Amino acid sequence: MAKSALYTRTGDAGSTSLVGGSRVKKNCVRIEAYGTVDELSSCLGLVGSGKDCPEDVRKQLEDIQNELFNVGSYLASDSEEGKEPLCSSLSQAKLMRLESWIDEWDEKTPKIYAFVLPGGCDLSSRAHLARTVCRRAERRILDLAEEAYVDPQVIRFVNRLSDYLFILARFFNHHQGIEEITWKVGK
Repeated sequence: MAKSALYTRTGDAGSTSLVGGSRVKKNCVRIEAYGTVDELSSCLGLVGSGKDCPEDVRKQLEDIQNELFNVGSYLASDSEEGKEPLCSSLSQAKLMRLESWIDEWDEKTPKIYAFVLPGGCDLSSRAHLARTVCRRAERRILDLAEEAYVDPQVIRFVNRLSDYLFILARFFNHHQGIEEITWKVGK
């Protein structure tokens, strides 16, 4: 019987290959960065698979997941010494599109002047979970940026994505007629 192509055994000692072939420890900062981006994409899949998720949101999430795959590939590529590689898939237009989606959901959601606690409906809770993983991905990318060059557009995109997920969580609660849970100081 032939060996499955699903496993290579090359990582059994705790190392993995970057795009380009160099090997690194599986717990190095670069792997943490793109691994957390992968985890974030899985969380977006969880949001999009919710039974009440509107189709236009599903499409946006799918577009974002595709972009996160590009970001992950960029982060998984070890750059040449002295070079500052760009994440070629990210453009100012894509960042502006994400900002337009934030504006779209914000316009459909009542203003609030309190800190929002994660929760409410199922979709809102899923979006809040994705938002917190997004913030962790941002921190891991910033850790990597202290060791190696990271295209600033990647950092901006992930930062803006957490804003998108926050307003999406709020929209989901509003759309389903569920009142936001807000922080009560000292409670």
